[in-house]
Amino acid sequence: MPEEFEPRILAFFCNWCTYTAADLAGVSRMKYAPTTRVVRVMCSGRIDPQFVLQAFAKGADGVLIGGCHPGDCHYVEGNYKMLRRFPLLQRMLADMGIEPERIRLEWISASEGDRVRKVVNEMTEQIKALGPLQLPTKMEGWDEEIEEEPLEAGTHA
Repeated sequence: MPEEFEPRILAFFCNWCTYTAADLAGVSRMKYAPTTRVVRVMCSGRIDPQFVLQAFAKGADGVLIGGCHPGDCHYVEGNYKMLRRFPLLQRMLADMGIEPERIRLEWISASEGDRVRKVVNEMTEQIKALGPLQLPTKMEGWDEEIEEEPLEAGTHA
């Protein structure tokens, strides 16, 4: 019988809200899938897209980003920075062949421990349905694609 796939999800949680909510969920003994590893960042606006790319490159099957609700950021505009950056990040991942369901942005305040539980469980089920990312196999044909269509100087794709 094949072993059931357990996704690896990396979560970047804002120190002031979502990380505190995750702590509340733990202290309250709320049960949620053990598939997520949390990285505490000071602000969701501090998450560089390179962090997300590296998470996928190092084997994550999904990435969850959690921050303060818009208007409640301890750094005033940090979560708005992430809100502007997120659609660009989704487009870049789609161009790489990574399904948009593998990345998720959630606004979770410090008092919403139950919401952390709900979001982690939902994302775990979603990633299980998608299966493993298998990023190396997605990129196998990239070199051939580049070699097939060389651009000449002065032309644009």
